[in-house]
Amino acid sequence: MIEPSLALQTAINTRLSSTPAVTALVAADQIRTGSMRREQLPSVIMQGSQTQYLGYASGNQYLARVWLDLHIWALDAGGDLAKAIGFALHQALRAPLVMTDCDLDFFEAKDIRWPRDPDPDFAHGIFTLEAVIRWKL
Repeated sequence: MIEPSLALQTAINTRLSSTPAVTALVAADQIRTGSMRREQLPSVIMQGSQTQYLGYASGNQYLARVWLDLHIWALDAGGDLAKAIGFALHQALRAPLVMTDCDLDFFEAKDIRWPRDPDPDFAHGIFTLEAVIRWKL
């Protein structure tokens, strides 16, 4: 088992990069962790994870709650493309995620915020996800 936030990022990346409605708006190689560059827009950047270890469960298992932010970036002064990407992400994440070496006990696409970027040519959204992940020790 890899660290819970990395397991969640892997499952989300797999889902989003294989969903045609998402990849029609964002190239699959621009759905990733890392930084954003102007020449790589639009993009979905996974960062800002937080892991809270919840303790032991029956059957020699362990639980963790993970929060993860997906940053949506687009060169889009009106924000319509960024909001379309946000909606496509939400739709793609409605079906249960497939995880390796662990189980997903809870998953919720919490909210999307649209902060104003200092550069008016950019649209930026922050999509917050929450999950509870369980694995055997």
